[in-house]
Amino acid sequence: GVMERLGLGPEVLLRENPRLIYARLTGFGQTGKYAKSAGHDINYLALSGVLSKLGRKNENPYPPVNLLADFGGGGVMCALGIVIALFERAKSGKGQIIDASMVEGVAYLSSFLWKSQNVGLWSRPRGENLLDSGAPFYETYRTSDGKFMAVGAIEPKFYNQLIKGLGLNLDELPAQMSFSDWPEMKKKFASIFAQKTQAEWCSIFDSTDACVTPVLSFEDAASHQHNKERSSFIKNDPGEISPRPAPVLSRTPAVPSCKRDPFVGEHTEEILLEYGFTKQEIAKLHSDKTIEIKDLKASL
Repeated sequence: GVMERLGLGPEVLLRENPRLIYARLTGFGQTGKYAKSAGHDINYLALSGVLSKLGRKNENPYPPVNLLADFGGGGVMCALGIVIALFERAKSGKGQIIDASMVEGVAYLSSFLWKSQNVGLWSRPRGENLLDSGAPFYETYRTSDGKFMAVGAIEPKFYNQLIKGLGLNLDELPAQMSFSDWPEMKKKFASIFAQKTQAEWCSIFDSTDACVTPVLSFEDAASHQHNKERSSFIKNDPGEISPRPAPVLSRTPAVPSCKRDPFVGEHTEEILLEYGFTKQEIAKLHSDKTIEIKDLKASL
């Protein structure tokens, strides 16, 4: 209702321009009991049902920072909605309103969890399933230097290479999918991984298809050979490192800026002047705290 109070609701703007695509990104959506309630990623994740699946055995559910609902179910799904609406407009010539709810966005992202409940992937309690830290071959393990290795050897041919790299004999171990043996196998794997450094394990597994990779810090990820070969991370003028825009398009790849990020309010006056506001009007907006202006000259 905020935009309606400002006289900028979709009905008003679509009358002005029927081709307009009006995206409304909120936590709970435009309608429903919680539509006007405050919330954060963890709340949207909880209401979607997904949070109940995240966490280890006998521990509270925990969210993966705020990536899933805010950015995945929210930003990415809203952006996809805009792309879809643009594609449809090319045929109809009409815009439309996008009601992007983070609850519904992250629920839709989790369709795999809903659809796979009856095939054995998620039939056990949290933390005891194939992909939620229940399986010994889909887990992270601490190395002797306090770092970690990530293991994702699900398929038998990959699992066999994992076992070989760990120096174990497959014939002397329980069957890979023997659920009752998973806790003991995790202890065995953990004790073996703890005997070598992360670099030593990388030298063992890098040339294999065991699906074993190092858990890298941000700094290490940017300097890793694979990522460097693909230029996956970029450095801006002040020396800050960030991911390169993805995915990479063959004909029109993104051209990232290497300038520093603008300060909040740095270009406010410049842009408003460009759009016809007078300096007096801008000063009034600033004094009313409607806009923020960062005066770089004044801070020097």
